[in-house]
Amino acid sequence: MYKIGLVGLKTSVEQIVDLADEYKHELDFISLPYVEIEEVENIIEEHNFHMHAWFFSGPLPYEIAKRKLGTDKIMVHVPATESGLYKAFLEMVYDQGQIIEKLSIDTMTANNISKEAMSQLTMNIPKIYTKMFELDVDTNELLNFHLNLWSEGKTEGALTCFPSVCEALREQGIPAYKMSMSTMEIRQSLRVLSEKVKTSYFKDTQIGVEIIEVEYFNKVAEEMKTPYNLQYLELRLKEMLIQLGEKINGSFSDKGNGRYMIFSSRGAIERDIMTLEETVQRLAFEADTTVAVGIGFGETAYSAEINAFRAIQHSKAMKKREIVIVQEDGLIVESPGKQGELQYSSRTQNEILIEKLKKGNISVKTYKKIVALIQKMGWMDFTTKDLATHLEMTERNVRRIVTDMCKVDLAQCVGQETYATRGRPTKIYRLL
Repeated sequence: MYKIGLVGLKTSVEQIVDLADEYKHELDFISLPYVEIEEVENIIEEHNFHMHAWFFSGPLPYEIAKRKLGTDKIMVHVPATESGLYKAFLEMVYDQGQIIEKLSIDTMTANNISKEAMSQLTMNIPKIYTKMFELDVDTNELLNFHLNLWSEGKTEGALTCFPSVCEALREQGIPAYKMSMSTMEIRQSLRVLSEKVKTSYFKDTQIGVEIIEVEYFNKVAEEMKTPYNLQYLELRLKEMLIQLGEKINGSFSDKGNGRYMIFSSRGAIERDIMTLEETVQRLAFEADTTVAVGIGFGETAYSAEINAFRAIQHSKAMKKREIVIVQEDGLIVESPGKQGELQYSSRTQNEILIEKLKKGNISVKTYKKIVALIQKMGWMDFTTKDLATHLEMTERNVRRIVTDMCKVDLAQCVGQETYATRGRPTKIYRLL
């Protein structure tokens, strides 16, 4: 049974719980209502460890939680769509007994639906004043926005995302209505959540293989004073790895000559990736040499093992010997769980791209890795030195690759910069 943290205003949470009854055999919803939006971060921090996934009543608490958590858990929210705005607008027209022609609306910047929603109506579109807000919104600022327009005679009513703003406006005698989610939106979002949980379950139960290699083991063995010293070292290394295997419910085997293998499930390996990192550091210290690690995931033990061999070859090619994962879909993950984590694919089905890479003599993996790094760093433009620093490649090699990319229209030189009076200026590039 998957535990789902359900976050929203009390009325919204109650509405969702009623509709979620059909999923009670597979999903266990834990209601975590808030009064003020500022409470969301504390709710997430306090309960995240116990939840398999999160479900939010709207985009605002979802975005706050996303900023707090990143993407470690399944996170689904009921989207703010035109129906919520139409519903509130119809209630206003019905209660006031007339068509409202001047209206103020507050809406989230990342989900501005007011203009698009009203443009779809065939009736005369009201005069709309829109106030867009960010995650760190001050509700007093929104309240003053609506009040000022009303006092100046520019509006006949207000639509808001916040119950507190709606209540305060009504106390001033202003026709105010809160935009809320519809039953259809909730049901659709619950279906999305259910599908994501099922996908996660099958993904979690995939086979995972860890290959851990103590490098230059023959040299380590030669430096041992006696055969007993080598045997004691091997026992210490095995003890660490058996403890790791026990932690992830895995099956440990010694392949000889400093290479070891642990079979487990994908979910168990991913949840304890930091334990693996700590174990690798201890192994390297104990053996006084570098340790390479490759992890492979697959639907079968064979495919997972093949991917693990690919991953460890990739790890051994890196200067810092970071952990590398190769997934069943060809996705490569370098330094998983770290700040420097980088994900990119080794495959593509884009025939035009394949032809260009072939013409430029560039591998798919190299190109995808460069693109992934540029996107992760948020670079609009870049230099070959930028790439070389993060890719553990020589600047000369990177310069050759980027030059080839320019020749086949995958990148272009957009300028140059000079920091010294001597030497050639540095070229600035941009992806196409």
